[in-house]
Amino acid sequence: MSAATNTDVDPKLLEILVCPVTRATLTYDREKQELISKAAGLAYPIRDGIPIMLPGEARELSDSETS
Repeated sequence: MSAATNTDVDPKLLEILVCPVTRATLTYDREKQELISKAAGLAYPIRDGIPIMLPGEARELSDSETS
């Protein structure tokens, strides 16, 4: 028996979250389940619907992703 999981992040939460490094706004990448900070060049993962806003957990964006 498997339960459906909702991987979307609450839109109200997205409105208030900012990059912890630059304080810039974030964009939501639903396909990759990440919050993107182009200003910092980082992508913060979303695990089980919870944004992990730790710079040490973020991956660096490639050059093509920052442009």
